[in-house]
Amino acid sequence: MMAKGQTTRPTRWLRNLNAKIASIPMILIAVVIFFGGSMWTVVYSFTNSKLLPRLNFVGLDQYNRLWSSARWIVSIENLAIYGVLSLIFSLVIGFVLAALMDQKIRFENVFRTIFLYPFALSFIVTGLVWQWILNPEFGIQSVIRSIGFTNFNFDPLYNQSIVIYGILIAGLWQGTGLVMCLMLAGLRGIDEDIWKASRVDGIPTWKTYLLIIIPMMRPVFITTLVIITSGIVKVYDLVVAQTSGGPGIASEVPAKYVYDYMFQAQNLGQGFAASTMMLLTVAIIVIPWAYLEFGGRKRG
Repeated sequence: MMAKGQTTRPTRWLRNLNAKIASIPMILIAVVIFFGGSMWTVVYSFTNSKLLPRLNFVGLDQYNRLWSSARWIVSIENLAIYGVLSLIFSLVIGFVLAALMDQKIRFENVFRTIFLYPFALSFIVTGLVWQWILNPEFGIQSVIRSIGFTNFNFDPLYNQSIVIYGILIAGLWQGTGLVMCLMLAGLRGIDEDIWKASRVDGIPTWKTYLLIIIPMMRPVFITTLVIITSGIVKVYDLVVAQTSGGPGIASEVPAKYVYDYMFQAQNLGQGFAASTMMLLTVAIIVIPWAYLEFGGRKRG
């Protein structure tokens, strides 16, 4: 029997009941809209739907057509180049800027605002701004030539072989400030005693960052990686604003391919097939990471 005055502990399912009730709408949205919409897209990717979705199954025809399309192959190659370089440069530049800002410099708030300001702009605005900056008639090339370097050439948006790098420049300009702020928040969470101990032991600053600070910031890097990756997969606005997929099809990306086939070519089946391949790519990356990060941990 329970002693007098002793209260019973709530069962596991009744703990934090208010928080669980409050999360029901979010769970329903995730299940119905995200999961349900994804499954609907996968099912209709096996049909020959045109203007309207129709359950007229054609097997793998849409996927065979997708992977035999030069436009789709180019879009995948561009996404791979943009994605890898964007991840590397965003993390490196963002961390370096955060490390510099963490030195308690003067006018830190001003610099932080300047670096973060591009993130407040829409991708369309960013794309248009960089389209003007990279325009050979009145952009960087024109300015450099006007000061005497008449043989200088810099027109990435008009060169099929390097156009994706012109888009990358705009993407880095907009997103690096956010990465810097995330990294700075992580650095500010490091105990000052760690820095003092490393100085006492005579450990060089770069080794302290590489061997101590960065491993301690693992959760920050993971969060940043997820944010950057989500932006990479859905990159669309920058391409439309800067090049509209040109010259030719040199700057096509999967998201634009999906949009064009679903809303302009009125070929829903092909658009659904491309969407499914994008979803599969994300799943291949996210599911193993989620398992290693959460499911693979031994609970104490």
